[in-house]
Amino acid sequence: MPAEPRRVAIVGGGVIGIACAHFLGEAGYRVTVVDRGRIGAGCSERNCGLVCPSHVLPLAEPGAIRAAIQALLTPGAAFRIRPRVDLALWRWLWRFARRCNRRDQLASGHAIQPLLASSMELYPALARELDCEWQKSGLLFVYRRRDLFDAYAAADALLAAEFGEGARRLDAPELRAFEPSLDDSVAGAWYYEHDAHLSPERLLASWRARLEARGVRFVENRAFAGFDVASGTARSARVGDESLRADVWVVATGAWTPRLAALIGRRIPIEPGKGYSLLVPRPAVCPRVPMIFPEHRVAVTPLESGLRLGSIMEFAGYDESLPESRLRQLRDGAAHYLREPLADARSAEWFGWRPMTWDSTPVIGRCPGYENVWLATGHNMLGLSMAPATGRLVTELVAGIEPHVNAERYRAERF
Repeated sequence: MPAEPRRVAIVGGGVIGIACAHFLGEAGYRVTVVDRGRIGAGCSERNCGLVCPSHVLPLAEPGAIRAAIQALLTPGAAFRIRPRVDLALWRWLWRFARRCNRRDQLASGHAIQPLLASSMELYPALARELDCEWQKSGLLFVYRRRDLFDAYAAADALLAAEFGEGARRLDAPELRAFEPSLDDSVAGAWYYEHDAHLSPERLLASWRARLEARGVRFVENRAFAGFDVASGTARSARVGDESLRADVWVVATGAWTPRLAALIGRRIPIEPGKGYSLLVPRPAVCPRVPMIFPEHRVAVTPLESGLRLGSIMEFAGYDESLPESRLRQLRDGAAHYLREPLADARSAEWFGWRPMTWDSTPVIGRCPGYENVWLATGHNMLGLSMAPATGRLVTELVAGIEPHVNAERYRAERF
C-alpha cells in the first residue's frame, strides 16, 4: 500500500458491503460505506441466519418449471409471480427456464461452492471477534411424507457425489431422539452436519461497531445518485446532497442494483425475490438445530431472542406490502412439524427482496466501462453464506492480488 491509503467507497450497507469493508480495511484502505437507508436494514438483518455450504445447488434444476407451474396454480403457494407487463422479468424467467437441466445445474453449483466453502472457513475467526451467536450445529431437511423423504435421496446422492456435501439420513425414531422438538408425525430428515447459523441482527450490529472502531465510516440515509466520470474513471459520486470522492468504488446494492442501471451504465439481470420472516417466542421444547420443511417451504432457526421463521419467493417487483396471510402461512407451516404449539405472540415481522440472478451465481468483478468500479451483488438467497468470501475476493481484485477462488465465473460480462 502507498504511504497515503487509497480511499474506497462502498455503495450498499448490507452484509456484502460490510464484509467488503472488513477485508478492504484489513488490507489498509480507508473505507466509507454509504447506504440509501439504515445500515443492514435490507435482507441482511432479518433473514434466517443460515450459513449453508449444503445449499450448493441452484434454484434452476430439472423439474423446476413443472413445480413452478404447479405452485402458480395452487392458492397460497410459497412461490408466486405477480402477472404484469415487465419485459426484464420475462427475459429473466426465460433465461432461468433454459438452465433447468442437469448440465447447467452442475455448472452453477460448481460456481457457487467455492464461495460457500471459503466463507465457511472464514466465519469461525470472525465469530471469535464478533457477538453473533455463531453455532455450527448443522441443518435438518425434515419431511412428513415418507415418499418425499425417500425421494430426496437422489438429490442428496448428487450433493455427495459432485460436491462432497452428503447428509446423514435420520429415519423417524432416530430423528425424534436427535431433535425432540419435532412432532411424532414426521417421517424423517436429512442432516447436513457442516452447516451453521447465527443471529444476523447481532452479526451486523457487532460487525459495524468493530469496523467503526477501526476507522471505517458509515453514512446512512444517503441515496447514490451517480458517478462523475472522466476517461472511464469514477472520480466522485453524488450521495444525497453532497459529493463523495474515492479512488475505488464497490457497488454492493443487492436487489436494488437494477434500479441503478442508468447511474452505473450497466444493467445487471437481477430480479427482486421477495421473502418474509417473523420471530415467535421460543417454545418450551425449542429446536436445537435449524430446520427446513421442504413440503411447506418454511425455515426455522432457534435464536436466543426467539424462533425465526422465514421463507416464500415472490416475483412481485418492489412490492412493499406485508400481507398477514403470508406471515400466518409461515407460522402455520412450521406448526405442522413442531411438538409444542407456537405462541400467538410474534415480533420482527419483515419482508425483503433477495437479489436473484437467473444462473443463481453472484456478480463479482469490475463493472464494465469503468477502471475503478467493482460489483459485488446478485447473491440470491445466500448473501449471508457467501459474504466473507465475497469481501475477501473483492479485496483481492481491487488490490491486484491473485484471487483465492476462480473469479472468472462471477464476471458481469457473462450476461
